[in-house]
Amino acid sequence: MNLFFRAKTKIPTSTVLTIDSEAVSITVRVNARARSYRLSLPHSGGPVLTLPPHGKWAEAEAFLLRHRNWLAARIKRAPQTASFTDGGAIPLRGVDHRIIATGKLCGRVELADDDGKMVLLVPGEAAHQARRLTDWLKDEAHADLSERSAFHAARLGVSVKTIKMRSQTSRWGSCSSSGIINYNWRLVLAPPFVLDYVAAHEVAHLVEMDHSAAFWTTVKRTLPEMEKGRTWLKVHGRQLMAHGG
Repeated sequence: MNLFFRAKTKIPTSTVLTIDSEAVSITVRVNARARSYRLSLPHSGGPVLTLPPHGKWAEAEAFLLRHRNWLAARIKRAPQTASFTDGGAIPLRGVDHRIIATGKLCGRVELADDDGKMVLLVPGEAAHQARRLTDWLKDEAHADLSERSAFHAARLGVSVKTIKMRSQTSRWGSCSSSGIINYNWRLVLAPPFVLDYVAAHEVAHLVEMDHSAAFWTTVKRTLPEMEKGRTWLKVHGRQLMAHGG
């Protein structure tokens, strides 16, 4: 028996790092496609430490400690989750709308003008108002994205089979070769040109499934001003993802 044999340290599913005297929980994942250790802070949720398939926990811990200051800076800049509560505000199609609880138990969410300011009238009990508003926003997003997807599909000569709304925490959309497109419903909160860019992007994948030069040429063919929406998402995407929890 080899007395010097040591079992490989098991990689945990999470770990804790102290940052500015506070314990920060970090999710630990092993990614089969990862080639190196990676630390990230998704649009929602806490930090994630990714290991390659043959990564060692001791090396991962050392990597995490070396990037403590980087993570601390990112956490400070990360937007706080914006919940849908009475009196709060959300940027529907890029325009701020105040949320007002109507007190009515039945009915649908309605748009209204309150002395020159846009408001969203939300019925239902307090415990269900956030869900009602989210469901309504998903319907609005589906309508907008269906219209823009059909527009770009016609321009590119392709067909969209199905459009679905998702609550991804790090993606704005995805497209399968079969014509199924998933969109993040939060796009309806952004200015229309942003939603239009994502629609053009995903529909273009029905022509080119990768992100090659040919793909970007295809996006630009159907949406010449694509950079405007793409740049907006790079700057404001994290803040947009914070809405809805």
